[in-house]
Amino acid sequence: MYELAVQQPEAECDFLDATYRKKVGKLPATLREDFCASHAVCREWVTRRRTNRAFGIDLDSSTLDWGRARQQSTLTPAQRSRIALANADVLTARRAPVDITVAMNFSYCVFKTRELMLRYLKAAYKGTRPGGMFACDAYGGSGSYLEQEEERDLDGFTYVWDQHVYNPITGEVLNHIHFRFPDRTEMKKAFTYDWRLWTLPELQELLIEAGFREPVVHWEGTAKDGTGDGVFTPSRRGEACEAWIAYISAWRP
Repeated sequence: MYELAVQQPEAECDFLDATYRKKVGKLPATLREDFCASHAVCREWVTRRRTNRAFGIDLDSSTLDWGRARQQSTLTPAQRSRIALANADVLTARRAPVDITVAMNFSYCVFKTRELMLRYLKAAYKGTRPGGMFACDAYGGSGSYLEQEEERDLDGFTYVWDQHVYNPITGEVLNHIHFRFPDRTEMKKAFTYDWRLWTLPELQELLIEAGFREPVVHWEGTAKDGTGDGVFTPSRRGEACEAWIAYISAWRP
């Protein structure tokens, strides 16, 4: 249910391929997915090209195991052989440098201090080859500071995003995901996120301090109905939306 409600690995990999190719002139081959959980991006990545390899890192062994089980039904043996997973801390894990390092689903927000966030980005820098790219997503907007619930009906269940607590002094948020079902049962607090809500300027400044260059915000366009259209383009100015999602890319020199 989480993957259906929250993750879009195909769209994310489309963005990574296009952004990298535009800058480098060729498609990337190696990817590291930090905070990978069920490693949906890794799984999508190895289906794209036979030359692609993916490395996933996460502290939660049970979630990694769930993703491994998903591999059995969705990937060929050859594709599975090109994924390597580590039950480890992204701050200290060591891997061969890759073309692209990613931190998706706002997972880096678990780092609540500037010191820890900078430490993470420096680790990501070391894990990215010279000429390689780092990318993450971010969210915000006036609605992200409100304590409220938002519902979205999906196939067979309702996804509930619960912005439970916001502290304007520290920037900390406590968010939950609940799932509600047609029989009126509910899976409360299926997932909980104790985060700091980082801003786009903060993230760009920290990326530069970590050693990356050319941080760029990729802002989502607007569809006719006023919602996001799923097309992200490099931008210097965004709209003061109630809710937005953006990507940030940066490069290791």
